[in-house]
Amino acid sequence: MDVTAQSVWTNCLSFIKDNIQPQAYKTWFEPIVAVKLSDNALNIQVPSKFFYEWLEEHYVKILKVALTKELGETAKLVYVIKMENTYGNKQPFTEKIPSSNRGAMKSQDVDVPLNNKNPELKNPFIIPGIRNVKIESQLNPNYSFENFLEGDSNRLARNAGLAVANKPGGTSFNPLLIFGGVGLGKTHLAHAIGVDIKDKYPEKTVLYISAEKFTQQYIDSVKKNNRNDFIHFYQIIDVLIIDDVQFLSGKSGTQDVFFHIFNHLHQNGKQVILTSDKAPVDMQDIEQRLLSRFKWGLSAELQSPDFETRVSILKNKLYRDGVEMPDDIIEYVAKHIKTNVRELEGAIISLIAQSSFNKKEITVNLAKEIVEKFVKNTKREVSIDYIQKVVSDYFQMDVSTLQSKTRKRHIVQARQLAMFFAKKYTKASLASIGSQIGKRDHATVLHACKTVDNLSSTDKQFRKYVEDLSKKLSL
Repeated sequence: MDVTAQSVWTNCLSFIKDNIQPQAYKTWFEPIVAVKLSDNALNIQVPSKFFYEWLEEHYVKILKVALTKELGETAKLVYVIKMENTYGNKQPFTEKIPSSNRGAMKSQDVDVPLNNKNPELKNPFIIPGIRNVKIESQLNPNYSFENFLEGDSNRLARNAGLAVANKPGGTSFNPLLIFGGVGLGKTHLAHAIGVDIKDKYPEKTVLYISAEKFTQQYIDSVKKNNRNDFIHFYQIIDVLIIDDVQFLSGKSGTQDVFFHIFNHLHQNGKQVILTSDKAPVDMQDIEQRLLSRFKWGLSAELQSPDFETRVSILKNKLYRDGVEMPDDIIEYVAKHIKTNVRELEGAIISLIAQSSFNKKEITVNLAKEIVEKFVKNTKREVSIDYIQKVVSDYFQMDVSTLQSKTRKRHIVQARQLAMFFAKKYTKASLASIGSQIGKRDHATVLHACKTVDNLSSTDKQFRKYVEDLSKKLSL
């Protein structure tokens, strides 16, 4: 590298550093490399076209002042964009900085409209609402802390969410991973945190996105050869909320790019919020380096709400909808629908709809009809104890034998089958299954599930065991 170019750029950086926010300096100026100085033109290398456009949009004036101080009024700044997968080809962009025309742009050998004073930000992907650097958060304002009622089942997660909303990136809850079963409010809580942050810190860039959409955007960026743009876009986010992060399972390319984005955000004090249907310890096909980072902050579980919380949720829902309902009917619904909040609210909406459309009075009998439909359509969850008893009876042994430390083949297989069906038919974590079936660890349960899968496809007799037990447990 030309020493003169480096010294000029170092002096420019010293001036820029004193005049902008430390975070902005770290994000937008530290990655720049001085390449050469010739004919009073300083060549600097930037990581991507997106990066270049951001500098032009936000820092052209300070760059002009800094370079003019070093090289005088005839100074030029040439951007060299480091292209991916182009075998070393470079695309130069030139900015001429005469004092008379306030940094007008001229382009060299490229088909890019550089004469637009406010060029539209080139997005690395499509999200409705992202234009001219305004990034829509994609948050749903209906999901708030006010309508996320606190109970024993969610107290830790909710309070951690409030702490993060008050001081994003400034608590030990970074990342905040909210996990739990279907319909327990993970997405609601994630949105609520984002909505609260936007209210308290309107200048912060908050973005909510599903892991599925994030993956699709990454795939598109690879196809279009703008992976760097994709990364740099996500690195400017202050609060990144990724829903259903378990969707990254098995997607090594997306995991790798998320790893680098996560590291950048975390190191720069930005907040990361994740939701998942399982705890980090139970996530399969997620790289260990990512899992270890998920554990840096707080993993907070949302559990099924208790009876009192379910009643409060229903009363709050009815109050918000302006509907009155007798307490005995509310309590009947709360008593019989226990699995998740989504079904609970769905049942009460169906009850109101049936009453208004069919002009029926809301009675306990009507509530019973609605609840029966919901319960019938909900997959029955059997307990781990019940599974152990069914498997033990099938193999004509005691539950204590199934849980014992013996390595006899038929007992080991029975134990593995019990673990396999516990994972299949319950929402319990692998660690919880192992603990209840002979005090094993989660790795043993994972191994058992893989063994059952393998034997089912290679051993005819073993496949019959699986089919017989499936019928018994799904009745």
